[in-house]
Amino acid sequence: MGEHGPGRGLGAALLASSLMPLNSTMIAVALPEIAREFSRSPGTVAQAVVASYLVAAIVLQSPGGKLGDRLGHRRVLALGQVLVAAGAVLGMFAPALGVLATARVLMAAGGAAIVPATVALLRIELPEHRRGRAFGLFGAVMSLAAGIGPVVGGELVRAFGWASVFAVNLPVIAVSVLLAAIAGHGRDRAEPRAAQRFDVVGSVLLAAALTALVLGLESAGATGAVLLVASAVLVVPFVWWERRAADPVVTFALFTSVSFTAGSLLVALQNLVMYTLLFELPQVLAALLATDAAATGRLLVSMMAAMIVASFLAGRLTDRVGPRPLAVAGTLTCLAAVAVLAAGDLSSVRELPLPLALLGLGVGLATPAAQTASLAAVPRRYSGAAAGIGSTMRYLGGVVGVALLGRLVDLGGDRSAILAEHRTVLAVFAVALLGAVACAVVLPRRTASRGSARVPDDGATAP
Repeated sequence: MGEHGPGRGLGAALLASSLMPLNSTMIAVALPEIAREFSRSPGTVAQAVVASYLVAAIVLQSPGGKLGDRLGHRRVLALGQVLVAAGAVLGMFAPALGVLATARVLMAAGGAAIVPATVALLRIELPEHRRGRAFGLFGAVMSLAAGIGPVVGGELVRAFGWASVFAVNLPVIAVSVLLAAIAGHGRDRAEPRAAQRFDVVGSVLLAAALTALVLGLESAGATGAVLLVASAVLVVPFVWWERRAADPVVTFALFTSVSFTAGSLLVALQNLVMYTLLFELPQVLAALLATDAAATGRLLVSMMAAMIVASFLAGRLTDRVGPRPLAVAGTLTCLAAVAVLAAGDLSSVRELPLPLALLGLGVGLATPAAQTASLAAVPRRYSGAAAGIGSTMRYLGGVVGVALLGRLVDLGGDRSAILAEHRTVLAVFAVALLGAVACAVVLPRRTASRGSARVPDDGATAP
């Protein structure tokens, strides 16, 4: 591999990873046109192409990460690229809504392979003093992709129709594959585990429990309650099996590391706040100020821009001063943003850019630090499993937040009632961020091996 090989290889992985958040938000603007194409209700279409993608993305993260530990992260990255491309082609020419849903699941499966593989490669391929800036870049790329999704999707649908939101994946994948080919592959650092079978039973139990949880959170009434109970019941055999499996899909020993557990939970809590706000604010502003989607999108630019800039800066600062100061500063900045939002009365959109920028700044500062600390605490051979667990927790944070939003906000009352609901949501944000602060203060001052997970030694090399 040449001098620029590692950079190009990791660039290929980052580019492919960006498709997961891009596809999660870009599809929203295509739903009306898809509904007309297949003569289905918008709700049915949303369940078919949005909920299916979300569920698949969550349940397959941990198995995808574990597969990378066994087969090699570059191989799993390539598999993910193939799945995304296959799903994109299938979606472009889908003759029925069921086929379109299958295409979305294929794309989510590809993303669930790509993202943990990318995180693991950043941890494995880079020296410790460069990981912070790499995770900062990763956070910036993922935030940018999620933020521009609706804009890109809107322009594509307007110019070329809904199929273009699938087609746009193909050139991105092609460039990613080309960069990887130019970089060369080198040695794919998978540990030999020929005597141990992949944990299929554990993966199925995990998928069933998480699927029931996600659907239960999104459902109301008796159906939601039954699904949540089913999820809790399924956890019991899953834990029992994983503690006895030779090579479990979820290595519970990783949670013996305070740094890994706190860093992963911090990211999940921040995602709960950020993604819930992305859904809540447009609804509240539309009800109170008749603000349209375009105007709300322009407001959210301040949050996304601050998050991207802060992610770049935080990555470099984490390498210099360690994760704890950045994580604490970031979570406290998020709390300040929520306080400023709560102090306002939403009488004008002019009061929103400052707190939104503060929130983006806080998330951008804390996330790279938390990811750096959590992955540094994990032995190298478990990098994929750890990345998969972290990605699962990050997505679950967003799902829990959106589910809470559906139960706290109905926008059916007058202005005072809507403001009361808005402040209740902000109170939930404050509680979540206080938990994030608690996680931040226990992160290590430096990303040393102290506090690393005590995973049973079976001959693997040290991190």
